Amino acid sequence: MKFLSDDDKKRLRAAEEALPRTPLPTQMVSSDEYAPLPQTPQQRAVEQRLYALADEIAPKHAMSRRRFFQSPMGMAAAFLALNSVYGCAFATNDGEARDPDQARERAESLADQFIMDMHTHFLRDDTRLLGFAAMRNAVGREGWNPDLQGEQTIEHLKFANYRREIFLDSDTKMALISSAPSDIPEDWFLTNEQMAQARTRVNTEAGSRRLFTHAIFTPGAPGWLEHLEASLALRPDSVKGYTVGDNTHKETARYPWRMDDEAVAYRGYELMVRAGVKNVCVHKGLWSQALDSRFPRLAPYARVDDVAKAAKDWPQLNFIIYHAAYRLGDPAVAHQQFASTGRLDWVTELAEIPAREGVSNVYADLGQIFAQTLISQPYVCAAILGTLIKGLGAERVCWGTDAVWTGAPQWQIEGLRRLEIPEEMQARHGFAPLGDARGPVKTAIFGGNNARLYDLSDAERDAWRTDRLMQEKAAHRQSGALPSNLRYGYVAQG
Repeated sequence: MKFLSDDDKKRLRAAEEALPRTPLPTQMVSSDEYAPLPQTPQQRAVEQRLYALADEIAPKHAMSRRRFFQSPMGMAAAFLALNSVYGCAFATNDGEARDPDQARERAESLADQFIMDMHTHFLRDDTRLLGFAAMRNAVGREGWNPDLQGEQTIEHLKFANYRREIFLDSDTKMALISSAPSDIPEDWFLTNEQMAQARTRVNTEAGSRRLFTHAIFTPGAPGWLEHLEASLALRPDSVKGYTVGDNTHKETARYPWRMDDEAVAYRGYELMVRAGVKNVCVHKGLWSQALDSRFPRLAPYARVDDVAKAAKDWPQLNFIIYHAAYRLGDPAVAHQQFASTGRLDWVTELAEIPAREGVSNVYADLGQIFAQTLISQPYVCAAILGTLIKGLGAERVCWGTDAVWTGAPQWQIEGLRRLEIPEEMQARHGFAPLGDARGPVKTAIFGGNNARLYDLSDAERDAWRTDRLMQEKAAHRQSGALPSNLRYGYVAQG
């Protein structure tokens, strides 16, 4: 059983290796689903600038470098470093990075923002997917990271740490727990029953509706319709599928499928409509050019040419395309492609569907693409958002972080709060500005769109303010608990 090949893993190391733990990653962090790219010269420059700021500012406040990175000042400094290297327009200022009161005031002013993250993960207790833990052990043995001395486990990727990082260490108010299927039943991240159990546990403990769930469906696999019917009886909040089939074991994946297959996928849509489930989430993209040659049989299923017909034929369903179908690859190539053509592979094709086909039920979830492009090419991150908003409308771009693979999602939240599309890009491509952190565009993306998709009442949207989980979070913060700034998964060797 393996996600990445043995040759892949020889070139990788555990994400937890890097010390100190910076407020946001300074190189690509991947799950086992794909290989991370090496740190770029620009990312290295951001890292060095951030360390320099920390070493200058932290001693003035009697802080260690790590403690500075855990503070609101450290988060502001991280975006100052990005601005200094990429020349991009993240909203931050030197005073926020140096004055604890100014940094704290800003953080507290946004803490009650409604954020509904409908793309998160943890692993089942009996998971066989131990690659993460094995890599952490290797790091400890080599002495790269003193904090990883001794036996490491995979507990960071299980429920307890998930609950902490999503609900206590970030401003996320509601989340949806997702999974990934496999042709090997034991290698599902979570079963549909386990997701439903987690939802019951979190919401019962909280006293309000905090956690939502997917039911994973696997068109074409043996017994898939019966399995879907049983899963719909669990009353999932939406369903999710991977058109490449077994994304965990691509080399042996047997059941890829198309969204517009009338003989297969449409039979599942019929069951969903009958059960009253209207949101169909589909993993697309995150498929580099290298994977085209490595898995040519699956490559056609990763694209978006099957979205339009499904959306036209099933107007009663919403099709939410995860990762916004971003192709993934060298971010410098994506930068060059957009600068010269104004297009991004698969993202542009997805964004063009509503105008071309006259449909209004196609949505884009940000997922990994926001996390990865924010730290590798903010220009590309801005281009993705501009493209999606121009084509789909701001009301059809949805917040999802794919946490906890890249750690607690607070750094991504701060990224969207602070990001602006450069004025030159706005003028050249007809993109509207993203606006303020609490402006209409970011408010819609952070939570308004997902709340509408999942039919939240005003009372449900506000119940978190006084529930037991909010009380626990207040106590967590009052106790002085600090974010770990850990990321989980793989990074490329330097």
